[in-house]
Amino acid sequence: MALPSPDDEPAAPERFPYARFVECRPQADAEELESDSLRDGNGDDIFSRLLKERIVCLNGEVDETVSASIVAQLLFLEADNPEKPIQLYINSPGGSVTAGLAVYDTMTYIQCPVATICIGQAASMGSLLLSGGEPGRRYCLPHSSIMVHQPTGGYYGQATDIAIHANEILRVRRQLNELYRRHLTKPHTIEEIERLLERDHFMGAQEALGMGIVDQILTRRLTPGEPGGEAPPTAGDHDPSPSPSPSPSPSPSSSPSPAPKA
Repeated sequence: MALPSPDDEPAAPERFPYARFVECRPQADAEELESDSLRDGNGDDIFSRLLKERIVCLNGEVDETVSASIVAQLLFLEADNPEKPIQLYINSPGGSVTAGLAVYDTMTYIQCPVATICIGQAASMGSLLLSGGEPGRRYCLPHSSIMVHQPTGGYYGQATDIAIHANEILRVRRQLNELYRRHLTKPHTIEEIERLLERDHFMGAQEALGMGIVDQILTRRLTPGEPGGEAPPTAGDHDPSPSPSPSPSPSPSSSPSPAPKA
């Protein structure tokens, strides 16, 4: 995760605010993105169709543009029905601290319970958003990868300004450590969390479950009446599903420059 740099230029608005297609397909041009493969039978792009089902996708790095899109979708879905759950699918390497915390704060601010599901990876800020889902509704798929660590960043300039930015990144680290401590299933002290997040810590699905970052590993979608476990969250489901697990530790990630990442 990273704090934004004052020198960063604002990113150009994306044509499709519902997902980060370009992150996954850097060679795709606008015509490709509008191809029939991304549209349903009614001509709607697939992510708009998913939004109608109260499914929000976070794909790629967490930056200000992606954050604004996710926040807007969460607020829209709350206005549509404040009692129906929302599903947030996460496949992200992390990114900006401030952009990620905007999403996190919105998740906890709205009335709708937000279930989080990790597909692919949830690293750095992605892992914080995954752990910050509705208690009992934090999921990952069997081959997901979760990574936690402390914030990273950098700054150059006058000595006084460097000291100011150093204090800020330390404040952000304390804040993120407290958020992780709050969401882990097993109680841990801040000192234990700091040790766990000191370096990049990669986990598979089972280890993330053991640490308490997620509550359940989903192997396949089950129908409500099917034996063998709980069905994954649905837009009309109001009762928390899975079974919680204990354990500690994660943190966010990004790249250095005049700003920290987590």
